[in-house]
Amino acid sequence: MAKFNHISFNGTAFGSYIERLPKIKKDELIKSGVLVGNNNIKNAFSSQTGTAYAEIPFFGNIGGKALNYDGKTDITAEKVMTSTQGVVVVGRSKAWIEDDFSVDITGGVDFMTNVANQVSTYWDEIDQLTLVSILEGIFKMTGTASAKFVENHTLDLTSPALISEDGRKSKAADISTDKINATTLNTAMQKACGSNKGAFSLAIMHSAIATNLENLNLLNYIKYTDASGIQRDLTIGTYNGKTVIIDDSFTFDGADKYTTYILGKGSFYFEDIGVEVPYAMTRDEKTNGGQTTLYTRQRKCFAPFGISYTKASQDSLSPTDEELAKGENWKLIGDDDANSETIDDKTIAIARIISKG
Repeated sequence: MAKFNHISFNGTAFGSYIERLPKIKKDELIKSGVLVGNNNIKNAFSSQTGTAYAEIPFFGNIGGKALNYDGKTDITAEKVMTSTQGVVVVGRSKAWIEDDFSVDITGGVDFMTNVANQVSTYWDEIDQLTLVSILEGIFKMTGTASAKFVENHTLDLTSPALISEDGRKSKAADISTDKINATTLNTAMQKACGSNKGAFSLAIMHSAIATNLENLNLLNYIKYTDASGIQRDLTIGTYNGKTVIIDDSFTFDGADKYTTYILGKGSFYFEDIGVEVPYAMTRDEKTNGGQTTLYTRQRKCFAPFGISYTKASQDSLSPTDEELAKGENWKLIGDDDANSETIDDKTIAIARIISKG
């Protein structure tokens, strides 16, 4: 029989089934408040085959010192920052020939459950790579305010600047080790956002860092009970009250340096833009005596709060992960723009810790 059950395949029903499946990592990003919807993005890309890049309005926060209301002091107004934010749709596609799943879909096991579970997990991982690629890119930004953001929102435990002449860690830096410990996260959040540090809710780290924290009894793993009632540990935990997602894909530079990203509530706008045909299946009767292929497609937008995508180095309508990781494609909103006020970087709950393993 055809492993992908080509004859009975219904793309719409298959897509609806996948949407009902738990997407563990993305669910945690949403639950922690890191990913939030944005109607301006949704409206800008409402045509599934239309716009791939847009500039949406970005409204700053009100502020300023309150005036004395005494009957003789004039009330003066301050302008609220209004600017635009460049956002881009990331399109991805993938296909599998039926033999890819032949081991899993045999012996009468339900086709929909097995394939849908694997496709759902696959796209969950792809979205994770996209998110981390964006994080890599924004921490390579240059420019006046953008470079200041990178400096203020980075705690580099391996930096020579933290080492005093006698070889010890600088007390001023409040750092006692080049590895993440019980106080590191709190220090990094305060360095990035000051009194706004409470906005942080989630960290993405390498398994080596997570293991070190686990050995220090600082990390606890979240349990997950599947449909069969089996409980297992996930690659998701909690550290200092923050959700931790463990990912080895992009957080190790190969020189015993690890990057841990810390994200806060509302630090990313997210919209699933959709495609005209997200799932399709075709039958090739000729090749290899006959084979069935499952095709999948998606278009999504991940837009970091307060940071604009510039499209300065992008070769097609959809950026690759490598292009998303380029610093020239990102800038702080209003940076080096005489007609726009620069956003206060302390309002952006995105930070990173560079440490040893």
